[in-house]
Amino acid sequence: MQTRAVILNEPGDIRVGSVGITDPGADDIVVKVCHSGISTGTEKLFWTGEMPPFPGMGYPLIPGYESFGEVVSAKPETGFQVGETVFVPGADCYDGAYGLFGGASQTIVTPASRAMRIDAGLGSSGALLALAATAWHAMTGPGKELPELIVGHGVLGRLLARLTVMSGGPAPTVWEVDPLRMSGADGYEVLTSETDERRDYRSIYDASGRTDILNQLIGRMAKGGEIVLAGFYKDPLHFAFPPAFMKETRIRVAAEWQREDMSAIRLSVENGVLRLDDLITHTARAEDAAKAYETAFTDPSCLKMILNWGTA
Repeated sequence: MQTRAVILNEPGDIRVGSVGITDPGADDIVVKVCHSGISTGTEKLFWTGEMPPFPGMGYPLIPGYESFGEVVSAKPETGFQVGETVFVPGADCYDGAYGLFGGASQTIVTPASRAMRIDAGLGSSGALLALAATAWHAMTGPGKELPELIVGHGVLGRLLARLTVMSGGPAPTVWEVDPLRMSGADGYEVLTSETDERRDYRSIYDASGRTDILNQLIGRMAKGGEIVLAGFYKDPLHFAFPPAFMKETRIRVAAEWQREDMSAIRLSVENGVLRLDDLITHTARAEDAAKAYETAFTDPSCLKMILNWGTA
């Protein structure tokens, strides 16, 4: 089997080409991808060559972990039927290319256990479920507090803010440095750090990915408060110990979503409680992936870029 896929041959060299895919096993389904998203966090680091050592990484690789498509082949034991629409968080099914993420492909072979049924009416916004589930995972569960301050008003920051409001928490404050990204708030306020005078935040969620941010955030904490690292960081993070010691600051790392997070987000989106479609600012044909990835990674007006595989 062959498929068209986005292939990152080496840092900066990305194109669409043909690649072999493995034959499906008894527990696999075959998905024809309709839309896939571009991550401006982890995928950008592979594009720039700045990704720290990560299990399963290497070049050439197929990027993408946000894919929405239609089941075109499934054996009865998988529990899926042809024609169902699913979200797939990437795949490792390629011959001659690493599938560390593997979702930016016209055809995907994946274990049925990794796919989740979703409403076909979601369209391209169905590709954003993973990012929303990541935000949900960061802020929900035993011992976790809703964010009072969110750093960064990109897609992840906006999702954290929307989910806080949706959960009935007090409206969070959001910091943003780029004027192009300060608009679009609904039910919360977006400020620059310089115009925010508050110094007693109990829960700060960083969605900026900045490695020089901790000392600034510790200075804004209440005693015993928590900083949640919700971004992905290419360099080691450092902070001055005495201020953190005096405030008994807690630091927590938020990892990837779990299946229960995805289930909760899917329900919220399909019921119309959480909106995702307005977070998509750019779309492109899959065949124009090289230009689309560059735009996603370098244009601050691009919140979320979606590739359309319908014409590939």
